[in-house]
Amino acid sequence: MKVGFIGLGIMGRPMCKNVLKAGYEVTVFDFNTAAVEDLVSCGAKGAKSGKEVGENCDVLITMLPNSPHVKAALFNENGAAEGLKAGSVVIDMSSINPVESQNIAAKLKEMNIGFLDAPVSGGEPKAIDGTISVMVGGDQELFDKYYDLMKSMAGSVVRTGAVGAGNTTKLANQMIVAVNIAALSEAFVLCEKAGVDPQLVFDAIKGGLAGSTVMNAKAPMMLSRNFEPGFRIELHIKDLQNALDTSHSINVSLPLTAQVMEMMQALKIDGREKKDHSALLNYYEKINNITVGKKD
Repeated sequence: MKVGFIGLGIMGRPMCKNVLKAGYEVTVFDFNTAAVEDLVSCGAKGAKSGKEVGENCDVLITMLPNSPHVKAALFNENGAAEGLKAGSVVIDMSSINPVESQNIAAKLKEMNIGFLDAPVSGGEPKAIDGTISVMVGGDQELFDKYYDLMKSMAGSVVRTGAVGAGNTTKLANQMIVAVNIAALSEAFVLCEKAGVDPQLVFDAIKGGLAGSTVMNAKAPMMLSRNFEPGFRIELHIKDLQNALDTSHSINVSLPLTAQVMEMMQALKIDGREKKDHSALLNYYEKINNITVGKKD
């Protein structure tokens, strides 16, 4: 099985390296030539365009910021769809609007090309060690055929329904993560203001009902005041906007998601959109005029 990979960013680069480690033949493309060179040094074949990737693969993986980037990578001039053969498959591991996933799948179907939407969760550390979670939408037959390929990058790979279901699942994930980080930030500010060490609070509660993967990952970043991504606020804004757009299209109200979205927008206005989403703490610090954790 020849694999193509387009999108070698914070997540895509380590994911692609894990595909190589699993023994697959991989052709890669990204506008970041340094990322391409890095993958070539690991055994991949570098391509000059998406079309060239398509010409050299049976299955194409895309890992890009949002739906416009996925559509451009596939359908623009010299895009991958120009090179893909009938009967090949695209696995889009980007996090995009589920309606856009369905639109992309429909367009590829006209070309006799299969499609799975398979967004991921876990952040850069899990992308590096190959333990991300993959949520997949698409036909069971395609899921079964490419399960091993997806599993080479992941700790878990779960099909949640037809095309679009993967990205709907990812939206749910991102909503829960956002609200968790906001609640953690709010609690730490309360503790700091009350004169109780947030580090000791974290140590005391992380093993209880409030404990979570989110807390274990983000509390240490907050307490050490390390807000380098990780997962950028601007990308979480994109995910929450997709969640709100989807909810409005099906008449669902998401008040907590909307509130956290506005907090992240405030951080973006403050020039912090490229910081890790744990920087939600900074929103609470600013409105409460207090600093949590390690002092500069």
